Amino acid sequence: MMAPRLGTITIGQAPRPDVVPVLEAHVPGGVEIVHVGVLDRLTEADITAQFGPRPREARMLTRLASGKAVEVDATAIEAGVQRRLVELEDGGCSVVTVLCTAVFRGLRTRRAWLIEPDRILPSLVGGLVGARKVGIIGPLAVPLDAFRRKWSALQIPPTPAVASPYDTDDAALTAAAREAQRGGAVALLLDCVGYGPRHRDVARRATGLPVLQASDLVARVTGACLAEPSS
Repeated sequence: MMAPRLGTITIGQAPRPDVVPVLEAHVPGGVEIVHVGVLDRLTEADITAQFGPRPREARMLTRLASGKAVEVDATAIEAGVQRRLVELEDGGCSVVTVLCTAVFRGLRTRRAWLIEPDRILPSLVGGLVGARKVGIIGPLAVPLDAFRRKWSALQIPPTPAVASPYDTDDAALTAAAREAQRGGAVALLLDCVGYGPRHRDVARRATGLPVLQASDLVARVTGACLAEPSS
C-alpha cells in the first residue's frame, strides 16, 4: 500500500514554519506532506499587483516566507487556492487541508478529502461550548454581519476581538483576550492558523479562560483523515 499524501495550502508562502510543527504533531508518521502557497515565488511587487487589497473589498492577512505579514484581496486569493487544489490533486494528494480559517465559498476537489477550517470550526466550537459565550479572536476586523453568518452555529452570539498573530509582542493579544472576557466570554478561540501554542498561553494567562487554538483543532481533524501507512 502506498503511503498517503497530504497537501496543505497557505494563502501566503509555503512552508509555514509557524504552522507546520502544529500539523506534524497530529499527522501519522510516514505520511508525505506537500506544502504549497498561493503567493509562492512571487515578489512583494507581484503580490501587490495580483493580490493587493481593494477598497471596500474583503481582506485576508497572511505571512510571507520572510516573516512579513501582508493583507491580500479575498476574492483573488480564493481563485489562487482553487488553482493550488487542482495542482495538489494532480500530484496525488488524497487529503488537502486549507491553512486558513477565513470563509471560502466555492472551493472544490474531484476526489481528495478537502478540509476547510471555516466549515469545521463553527460546528466544532458550537458543540464544545454549548450555551456558553465564546470570544473569537481574529487577525482582522470583519463586518459584523459576515462575522455573525460565520458563527451562526453557536447558540449564543460570540464576542469578536482583533489581534494579529504576526505582532512581535503580546500586548495586542493580551488586550484582545481581556476585551472578549469583559464582553462575557467564558472561553476563547484563536481564529487564525497563524496563532500557535505561544499565543494560546498568552491568552490563557491574560484571562484564566479555556483557549481553543484553530491550528491545533484543524491539525487534529487532518490527522484523523489520514491512515497510518502499512509497513
